[in-house]
Amino acid sequence: MLLPVNAALGAVLAALLIVAALVAALARLAPDAGRGRAREIATAGARAAVQLAAVSVLIGWVVRSVPLLLAFVAMMYAVAVRTAGRRITPNHTWRLAALPIGVSVAPVVGALLLTGLVPLNGIALIPVTGILIGGALTATVLGGRRALDELESRHGEVEAGLALGLQDAEARLEVARPAASDALIPGLDQTRTVGLVTLPGAFVGMLLGGASPVQAGAVQLFVLVALLAVQAVAVAVVLELVARGRLHRTTDGS
Repeated sequence: MLLPVNAALGAVLAALLIVAALVAALARLAPDAGRGRAREIATAGARAAVQLAAVSVLIGWVVRSVPLLLAFVAMMYAVAVRTAGRRITPNHTWRLAALPIGVSVAPVVGALLLTGLVPLNGIALIPVTGILIGGALTATVLGGRRALDELESRHGEVEAGLALGLQDAEARLEVARPAASDALIPGLDQTRTVGLVTLPGAFVGMLLGGASPVQAGAVQLFVLVALLAVQAVAVAVVLELVARGRLHRTTDGS
């Protein structure tokens, strides 16, 4: 049974958002032990409500036209690039987040369209592409931030690697690779425990939409495996950008 869209749902959502923000504020769950994360949680929840309301109306319009559909997908990609890039670095190199997200998602979506597994219509293409872009965004942010954090805290080890004759990119890779690879852990854990700990959104959504458990399981398996591929490529690419110094946090020239 689908959730009813009524005042009760709105009240429950508002209460949950308030609880999340209050907990973050009281526990000072922020890098500076302040209350910034509480404000971010409240803002994110409010934005999500507005954006989903707008998208719910917009999707019904764009699915009627292939150009509008592709423009909508391009907008999703652009927002993901800016979100991921700004999370990794404040300087001009944030734009390079376009590479790990684009290189990881485009081949998968292209293969799905060419094989006919996903038709070129909004009802199928938008949610599938959105899931993959979202997975690439998360992996890019986690991989990029962890790699740069590690290079900052273990700069002496990079210098030691250079003293031993390693090239700059090689020395940086040796330090950053283990930390960046941790970005794959959430996806791995979700895939390993699917059906045992959680029933992810695609599975539940298919069941609520009237699909059989077998069909829902097949769709969820596809989503999880595709996400593993997308996230592995995204982390590999963002790690390479960090190792080569293309994606950084220095302010010179930004």
